[in-house]
Amino acid sequence: MSIQTRRYDTPAERADAASAPPLSAADILVRQLAAAGVDYFFGNGGTDFPPIVEAFARAAKTGTPAPKPMVVPHETAAAAMAYGHTLISGRPQAVMVHVNVGSANALNIVLNASRDNIPLLLFAGRTPFTEAGPAGTRSRYIHWGQEMFDQAGMLREAVKWDYELHLPQQIGDIVARGMEVAMTAPRGPVYVTLARDVLAAPVPALAPAPMRAAPSEPHPAPAVVARIAERIAAAERPLLITANAGRTREGFHALSVFADRFAIPVVSFNPRYLNLPSSHPMNFGFEPRPLLSDADLVLVLDCDVPWIPSLEGPPDDCCVIHVAEDPAFVRYPMRNFPSTLSLTANSVAAIQALNAALAEWMPPSDRRILTRRARLMERAKTEKAKTRSAAPAVPPSTGAVTPEWISACIAEAVGDDAIIVNEYPLRLAHCRREQSGSYFGLSPAGGLGWGFGAALGVKLAAPERLVVATLGDGAYIFANPPACHFVSQAHDIPVLVVIFNNQLYGAVRNATRAMYGSGEAMKEGGRLLADLSPAPAYERYAEASGGYGERVDRAAELPAALRRAIHAVTVERRQALLNVICDY
Repeated sequence: MSIQTRRYDTPAERADAASAPPLSAADILVRQLAAAGVDYFFGNGGTDFPPIVEAFARAAKTGTPAPKPMVVPHETAAAAMAYGHTLISGRPQAVMVHVNVGSANALNIVLNASRDNIPLLLFAGRTPFTEAGPAGTRSRYIHWGQEMFDQAGMLREAVKWDYELHLPQQIGDIVARGMEVAMTAPRGPVYVTLARDVLAAPVPALAPAPMRAAPSEPHPAPAVVARIAERIAAAERPLLITANAGRTREGFHALSVFADRFAIPVVSFNPRYLNLPSSHPMNFGFEPRPLLSDADLVLVLDCDVPWIPSLEGPPDDCCVIHVAEDPAFVRYPMRNFPSTLSLTANSVAAIQALNAALAEWMPPSDRRILTRRARLMERAKTEKAKTRSAAPAVPPSTGAVTPEWISACIAEAVGDDAIIVNEYPLRLAHCRREQSGSYFGLSPAGGLGWGFGAALGVKLAAPERLVVATLGDGAYIFANPPACHFVSQAHDIPVLVVIFNNQLYGAVRNATRAMYGSGEAMKEGGRLLADLSPAPAYERYAEASGGYGERVDRAAELPAALRRAIHAVTVERRQALLNVICDY
């Protein structure tokens, strides 16, 4: 074991150690998490938690470093808060849930984290092994019915690594190993089960296990970079499609420089991060089709699905290049996009390497760059005019609220420094974002209920920033709103929630329309199995937890309502919710 026994060198220290209760595995767990740099321990507890509760209480009494324990009364919210914090801090946070049932509730967010490469330390209690005898043994009726042969099996496909605590003295090494795996590229969640009787078992006074640095991220192979640069230089109509290149500030900046330097248009298809400033001359929006159909080269950068093959695609002779930490996305059971060249590399390193290699082929004065830039600028004028016409500067004359209008009003009201966490409805084409890290979107796993909790986690990591969660009404319901509003009030985490309330599951209706546009279901508006009416007065959920709530029915009312809600969050330091009734 790499855990080290602590020495007591003075008589006073030896006396104190002799009179203190023995440390348990739970005590070491709390200390090890602190040593690993974990800030928060988001807990939704059960009968498996007493050793953890006692460990945090002991740490508080003795001043022992420990993450801040935080009660979160639903596992979806707890896991989403850890996820949101990591989006800002870059550090994995700890979540602990109750045995198998708590793991099942957390699974939705773990699936999101898996597909979005978010490192997360998920712990779960496990039914005590013993039926009588040691501290922590079975003492409740549920301790038999909640036991499983393979509790981790329900999450195994969604996590990078799972383990079970067998011996109390293993706990430090388990945390160190879990952190190492979670932070190794491609990053992701890990899962550890902790039986109560093992957690409660005494261990020698142990120092935290040494933490290990994660392996370096994949470095772009120079020979492959050179081949890609040669292909880009030869292309007349190159296109770059990405989802996650702006995951870090460095990636955001590197892509901005690269696209501008070589006049390469960028499409952010289903982005989870802001990849380019809205005002960037090479920002060509969010749909690949307009440029994809005549591209002669497509650089797919950190993007799992660059287009929908049944709807669109590049010409047959187009060169398609994939660049990512795992450009084949081997954890996806089926993914068959064409690939001419493939480069395993972190986005930042890849773009920086391509920038240097391509500069040797194409100096700034290269006529090809100048010609392409002029052509693209003309095209951009037309596209931006279409976008402006879809989101007028004045409220729609009908008074009806549209998603485009809500998105434009939010951009105007919150400013560039705010952070928007979007679970589906926001229209980025109509919501100006300029700064790295000012926008986060839902994972491609599509596990609903993520956005509200993630916004709370983002606010914990960036307490000085205005944080806005833009949610569909279905996504808001999935988030277990009472739990999230409780957390916001109880832990002083004021965020603004804007619900785009169309009183239905838009994804269900839209998918039905796409498949059966002239079928029987669409004759009734496509609301069958998608209807969420009559909608509750969602604004009252926020009011019940001391927040500001308001319903908005007409377009002209929205700007003033946003100002009132933002005042509540930023000046009064209480949460706010706008229930915006819209039709889309």
